[in-house]
Amino acid sequence: PRFASRCDSAARARKRSVSPSSQRGRAGRAPATESGSMSKPYGSFQGQAMPGGMDARAPGSVFAPGKRRRMNLVAICINIFVPWFTFSAIYAGMSFSLHYQRPTAAWLLVVLGLFAAGVSGFLSVRAKQRERDEMWYMFSTVALLIATIAAAIFGDMNFWFNMQPYYDIENLNTYPSVSPAREKGQQLMDAGRVYFADGTGLDMRKAMGFKNLDLYCVAPIVHGEEQLASYDFWAVGVNCCSGVSSDFRCGEFNNPHARSGLRLMRDDQRPFFRLAVQQAEAAYNIKSTHPLFFYWMQDPVAEMNSYRDDGFKYYLLGIFTHFAFNLFCVVCAIVGFSKIGRY
Repeated sequence: PRFASRCDSAARARKRSVSPSSQRGRAGRAPATESGSMSKPYGSFQGQAMPGGMDARAPGSVFAPGKRRRMNLVAICINIFVPWFTFSAIYAGMSFSLHYQRPTAAWLLVVLGLFAAGVSGFLSVRAKQRERDEMWYMFSTVALLIATIAAAIFGDMNFWFNMQPYYDIENLNTYPSVSPAREKGQQLMDAGRVYFADGTGLDMRKAMGFKNLDLYCVAPIVHGEEQLASYDFWAVGVNCCSGVSSDFRCGEFNNPHARSGLRLMRDDQRPFFRLAVQQAEAAYNIKSTHPLFFYWMQDPVAEMNSYRDDGFKYYLLGIFTHFAFNLFCVVCAIVGFSKIGRY
């Protein structure tokens, strides 16, 4: 009994030796630990290593906040507008008066466009050597090459078929009240628009055609029924007669009010019309010393202005078509670059 009472006394003494502050500390630490463990969301691996030593949110991961790559809007805008501006400038220079008055300057624009494409190609190579993204530089090089070459080709065609005839005729002289019976071809060598005197018409009986792939048709312009010493004024057309009979159907041949001529300015066609006249000379026993060729019509001014209007129409059509084409190419490039991870 004495030993048991001593053990009870020692136990009570140990309980009293534990201070209230230590009990409060232990009580405070337990809830903190519990709240810390509950602050993490269910299923969270934050701060924990994945199998294989991989962190769930590695700094270089594309899923990490703030690490998403953005499209290069500056490069996209440059590749939309710079090739289009290049095309528009070269197309205008090759189509209009710059090509007519200073052809060297017009072709210099083409050289500058090719130089710009070369600079873009150089920047692409340098970016690749420095391990930078070179994709938009490559796209710009191709786009500038296409814009320059297309503008040079279509601009030259527009100038050749529309604007050059307009400028040529505009720079030539205008003659009113011309009588084929009195005037000679040598007197009107600088004629662009000719208004013939009353009573002037086409002599269908002396029409002729010369075939060389196309059929080049001619008919003499005469005054009344007079026999002329030299038939120097001829109405012309292409593929508007049979070539085997006098059936000239070129221009406004059936318009009774047509009494004017617009000068033929196509140097590539003039030799074939001259051969047709020589055939007519031999066939009808007539003479033509200095033949001048005209398109037979009522209003030469309206026809001349139609050349200019067609030139501007094809220019506008060309620049808007190129803008749509270039925009489509840029959109395709954006989609393609995004798939390979390059913006």
